[in-house]
Amino acid sequence: MNVTLPTAQSLRAALAGLLDGLPPKQATQAVDRLIASYRGETPTNAPILRDRSDVVAYAAYRMPATFEAVRSALGALVEAAPGWTPATHTDVGGGTGAASWAVAGAWEGPATTVLDWAEPALALGRELAEASGVPALREVRWEQARIGAALELAPADLITVSYVLKELTAAARTELVDAAAAAGQAVVIVEPGTPDGYARIIEARDRLIAAGLSIAAPCPHSDACPIAPGSDWCHFSARVSRSSLHRQVKGGSLSHEDEKFSYVVATRFPTAPAAARITRRPQIRKGQVLLELCTREEGLARSTVTKRHGELYRAARNIAWGDPWPPESTG
Repeated sequence: MNVTLPTAQSLRAALAGLLDGLPPKQATQAVDRLIASYRGETPTNAPILRDRSDVVAYAAYRMPATFEAVRSALGALVEAAPGWTPATHTDVGGGTGAASWAVAGAWEGPATTVLDWAEPALALGRELAEASGVPALREVRWEQARIGAALELAPADLITVSYVLKELTAAARTELVDAAAAAGQAVVIVEPGTPDGYARIIEARDRLIAAGLSIAAPCPHSDACPIAPGSDWCHFSARVSRSSLHRQVKGGSLSHEDEKFSYVVATRFPTAPAAARITRRPQIRKGQVLLELCTREEGLARSTVTKRHGELYRAARNIAWGDPWPPESTG
């Protein structure tokens, strides 16, 4: 990988440099308040991030996980459209820029604009981008905008909307998704991997399809989701490495955590979606691997791969939740 591309490690390093001046107790108190705000059921009508201490705490609490979730979703887009590279990117509700770091790591060269209504978040995002040493991040435009109803989006090759829909009213969500569908050649939306996060993704997915876009990931098709409403939800997991500072702020001791997320990728250009996708963590048994799949032809399906499948079995033992199936190399 080109050394000028951002990584999870370089993001943690940039965060550590900016968090040094914030007392741990103050950061922890801010994180506790932010957790309460983000878990609330009532959409906000004002920015949750009020000042620099809020934004610094938020960056430590959420930025590494958001980066990994968005990076996973973008990886699925790269797999479905390996020859496509966006020239322009708009990150809606991008805050401190986690999605923009992920985009800069997926492709070299996109001109990014981050829109957010919290000026302190934009200011810290600008500082982090400057500290990154990554030319593409240093050239990002940071613009204050009210996210939701009546938001006007300029045309862009790629539009990302990550962990934003929950903060909006139902009407504002609809307007934002419709605006993204009208402006973007590719739209990537990420939400928490919870039943209500998945419900928002399905709602957005339906609107993107109605607007003429096709689903590139994670679904193998643009037909209706085969999951019966209320019976289950589609979500995935991304492993997040945590620095000692991150563990301190979040009150954890492990060196990692698993970020659960739901997402949809839709495009106005042809893609090659996976034939099937792993929808749960593979279960490895003696001589066999049990896979839960969403497939193009059969909807939800289960597959048992045994030693007699040879190369396919070896691939199944190394496959991960969220990966396409079967791997290209095995056909």
